[in-house]
Amino acid sequence: MSMGDSMQKRAELFVSRYGAVREELSRVIVGHHDIIHGILTCLFVGGHCLLEGVPGLGKTLLVRTLAKALSLNFSRIQFTPDLMPADILGTNMVMESPDGRRFFEFQRGPIFTQICLADEINRATPKTQSAMLETMQEGSISIGGKVHQLEQPFFVMATQNPIEQEGTYPLPEAQLDRFFFKLVVGYSNREELSTIVERTTRSEKIETRKIMDGPEILEWQQLVREVILAPHVQDYIVRLVLATHPEGSLALPITNQYLRWGASPRGAQTLALAAKVRALLEGRYNVSFEDVRRVYLPALRHRVILNFEAQAEEVTTDRVLLEILEQLPEKSNA
Repeated sequence: MSMGDSMQKRAELFVSRYGAVREELSRVIVGHHDIIHGILTCLFVGGHCLLEGVPGLGKTLLVRTLAKALSLNFSRIQFTPDLMPADILGTNMVMESPDGRRFFEFQRGPIFTQICLADEINRATPKTQSAMLETMQEGSISIGGKVHQLEQPFFVMATQNPIEQEGTYPLPEAQLDRFFFKLVVGYSNREELSTIVERTTRSEKIETRKIMDGPEILEWQQLVREVILAPHVQDYIVRLVLATHPEGSLALPITNQYLRWGASPRGAQTLALAAKVRALLEGRYNVSFEDVRRVYLPALRHRVILNFEAQAEEVTTDRVLLEILEQLPEKSNA
């Protein structure tokens, strides 16, 4: 079997396994197909996900179901203003041995898991929010001069409420940038809501089946990185990111008018990896322009900052990004 045939078979198997996980989630979660796809994309590239939506849309149920389907350890942290970093990471406790000698022993916090639901993350203070930075970027925790490695795969799914701002602390840009995708969870439609009511008000309970485990997820994460990214597509990704930089060489008029800060290099990395997942799911082993366009909004909407003029005119981040996507040509003239 040639290398090309081997890659094709691996890609086909990935599509099959991905579909099995997605189907299992859909047995419990009604609708929100784009959200499920976005979360699975984050998982299969080793990234983290930020969900924005009002309470009661099934965000917690989704991540619990995902943990069961993937046979991964799960923990939920409810973020509140009085939550301290040690409540998340853990702390060194004074212990006493049978012979009366005292010593320090590290007691692990709830972050020592594989899937962590950070519920209403913007309710915690900036000090507590910052405790998540190292874990999300490095997959490790430094306490008392010692580094503790987290078990892989490690996935954080955070939620925040977009409408109730009293008693909340906006996430700092450095932390937002560590989320692979920001997904906006909308309301269910009439048919979906009817199905939700039917499923949740009867005695029958749907049991989630185990579809995949941690080692298999790590294999698929490696496969995603092997997908080919041609130079002209990579250049399109780079130009899309540079087009969000106000007063930059590739800045568009709408960029200079409404944006204060543009996307970081992580934005380009996110576009490349997410587009690779999209290509695999379309049965290809190379990334197309359309793959990049399909993942553009969730990859960059939390990585650009609007200026005062945009806020005064109630211009949204999505509107600015969509105009950039529409105006920037796929092929460079340079």
